[in-house]
Parts: sequence; C-alpha cells; structure tokens
Amino acid sequence: MAVKQEVSVEDKLRALYNLQLIDSRIDEIESVQGELPLEIEDLESEISGLSTRVEKLNQDVVNFQTEIANRKISIDESKELVKKYTEQQKSVRNNREFDSLTKEAEFQELEIELAEKRIKEAYAKIEHKNEVIAKTTEKLNAQQTHLDHKKSELDEILKETENDQNKLKALSDKMSEKIDNHLLVAYNRIRSNVKNGLAVVAIERGAAGGSYFTIPPQVQIEIASRKKITIDEYSGRILVDAALAEEEREKLSSIL
Repeated sequence: MAVKQEVSVEDKLRALYNLQLIDSRIDEIESVQGELPLEIEDLESEISGLSTRVEKLNQDVVNFQTEIANRKISIDESKELVKKYTEQQKSVRNNREFDSLTKEAEFQELEIELAEKRIKEAYAKIEHKNEVIAKTTEKLNAQQTHLDHKKSELDEILKETENDQNKLKALSDKMSEKIDNHLLVAYNRIRSNVKNGLAVVAIERGAAGGSYFTIPPQVQIEIASRKKITIDEYSGRILVDAALAEEEREKLSSIL
C-alpha cells in the first residue's frame, strides 16, 4: 500500500500563490468584458423604452386621425341638417315653427364651428406628435447603432479571450486539487471578501501587498522561512515572501 506523501508548507504556499496568479489573470480577462455586458443591458433597456414610446406616439397620431375623420363626418351631417331645416322653413305655418327650425339650424352651425376647431387642434397635435416621433426615432436609431457596436465589440473580446479563459479555468481547477480543502475554502472565502480578489499576497517593502501596515521584522522572518501559513492581521490575506512570489511568477510567465 502506497504511503501518501506529506505536502510541505512551502509547497502549499506555492500552490496557493500559483492559484492566486491564475485566478487574478482570469479576473483581468473578465474585467475587460465586465463593463460591456452592463452597457449592453442598459442600452437594450433604453431602446425598449424608446420603442414603446414611439409605438404609443404613433397610436396617438392614429387616434387623432380617427377623431378628425369622425368630426368631418359630423360636419357633413350637420350641414345636411342645416340644409334640411332651411328647406323646411319655406313651408312652415307659423312663426313658432320658423323660430324652432332657426334654432335647430343655428345649433348645427355651432356644432360645425366646434368640430372645425377640434379638427384644427387635432392637426396641431399630430404635427407636434410627429416632431417628437422623429426626434425619438432618431435617438432610437442612434442607440441601436451604438448597441450593435457594443455587441460586436463584446463578441470580438469573447472570441479573443474564450480559449485563454477556458485554459486558465482548467488550470485553476487542476491547481485547486493540490490544495487541502480547508485551505481552499479559506482562500475562496478571502477572495470573496476583498475587492480585488487577492487572497494571497507577497510582502512588498515590509508590508502586505496593497497594504500600508508594516509587518514586524520577526513575522517577516517567519514568513520567509515558509514553515507555516501566515495571515495578515490587518487585511486577512495569506502572506508569502517576495522571493517565493517572484519564483512562481517567473514559472507561470509563459502561461499568464
């Protein structure tokens, strides 16, 4: 029965730092894509809103055109009634009937005036609506062109990075298999809790990478000895010495 070989702390640190380098490169690739999907989503939402507005404006124009047509019919009917009442006045038997027909004719004349006024107003509203439709459509077309450009840009980036991204993710999975589960869980937890995703950092100028808090000399010596996993008390990140970090970066330089 084969005896499982004990993995040294140094090997664990190297594996963790390698995993960090790979995951950071994946983060960089995703950040390049990052803003574009959001921009595309915003543009699609805006275009949908503009399209809905144009549809509503066009429906308003149709409604005004229908109103105009109906009022023109109403005018023709009123004119026919005026003509009818005028003819009937010629054969009335008394002044009361004559006055009654006169009032009916005058009422229809007022109806004609009101309908003509409403038609004029409707035409003015149609003109205004068409101006808004033209401006909205112009903006819609411009945003659609912008959207097409952004989608094309994203497609190009995806084509260029998809192969590298898949290789790096496979490498990340493979590297993860070399790390104890409890360390991997800690690594992923730290990555999810920091803005830049850096769970493992090297000491730079006496401080943890990206931190301004100086690490005591004794702790720096312990880290350089690579005998135990050290967590930075300020940032909560796993610390490695600068020499180890440089060695691992050099090893992975051809891949990353």
